[in-house]
Amino acid sequence: MNITHAYAAHDAKSALVPFDYTPRVLRDHDVQINVLFCGVCHSDLHQARNEWSNTIFPVVPGHEIVGRVSAVGNHVSRYQVGDLVGVGCMVDSCRSCPSCEEGLEQYCENGFTGTYNGQDRQTGAITYGGYSTAMVVDQDFVLRVPENLDPAGVAPLLCAGITTYSPLRQWGAGPGKKVGIVGLGGLGHMGVKLARAMGAHVVLFTTSQSKVEDAKRLGAHEVVISRNPEEMAQHTNSFDFILNTVAAQHDLNPFLNLLHRDGTLTLVGAPEHDHPSPQVFNLIMKRRRIAGSLIGGIAETQEMLDFCGQHGITSDIELIPMQQINQAYERMLKSDVKYRFVVDINSLRA
Repeated sequence: MNITHAYAAHDAKSALVPFDYTPRVLRDHDVQINVLFCGVCHSDLHQARNEWSNTIFPVVPGHEIVGRVSAVGNHVSRYQVGDLVGVGCMVDSCRSCPSCEEGLEQYCENGFTGTYNGQDRQTGAITYGGYSTAMVVDQDFVLRVPENLDPAGVAPLLCAGITTYSPLRQWGAGPGKKVGIVGLGGLGHMGVKLARAMGAHVVLFTTSQSKVEDAKRLGAHEVVISRNPEEMAQHTNSFDFILNTVAAQHDLNPFLNLLHRDGTLTLVGAPEHDHPSPQVFNLIMKRRRIAGSLIGGIAETQEMLDFCGQHGITSDIELIPMQQINQAYERMLKSDVKYRFVVDINSLRA
């Protein structure tokens, strides 16, 4: 394979800069992908700046990837050259633990291999992500992208989409259920779209009055300004499920108060610092639950893509060239994007 052009961070303090590398030679079950688009996830920023203290430098971020198959290994049976495909947050797992055998590779008891900042199970080489012109991925971790959807808008579905779809599905969002979505960012806007398509009554919680109309455009039936105690009080003890997408430290108690008996608050936002501990009596008195959820398995991610294809759902994006990635990171910190940056990887080929 030719040299792959990419962008990488070389340490926690430096900007992302051009970086070339040679992907592995195709194994029998590998798919080579000509990357077209890659979404920009807040996790990319956390990793590039080593905010989770586990980054291996140089790091090439990107785990919301859409591209075309350009070559296949000798024993690949699922894909052929020209197929439109996606790659999400994982490129391998142990495949033998109970979670993997149940199709829940994201909870692999031996640790899944991240699309970037992971370690190849065969060679120990560090994986590089989708801020690249090409990738090589085992066919078992490649997903088929519906051809009726805009591929740039599909890219964020590989993380933001499945991160919200999986808990909505797990906790039964659907007709007759009242579902809250906390935050209207990259994750939250997908949560609104998906919960609405599933048939739930959707309420969006935001701190910003300026997001009210947009939330309704995206599918929210109601919008609540979470800083307004009176608005919050109107929904006390009424929610079946609340999905909290906010990636900043905050008080969970006001949202726990809104759950009825046996309701669940599920966290998918990953803050740099933990939330303050909730009041125990808020849980005890109504048998409420706080839960967490991590992306989805490969089968469920394919299910999500198919669901989005059937309902015409993609992410609201701002398309940027790779050369603007550092500015995009700064804007993302200010929530200055509606609602996901996506990199046009052809800008790396110019």
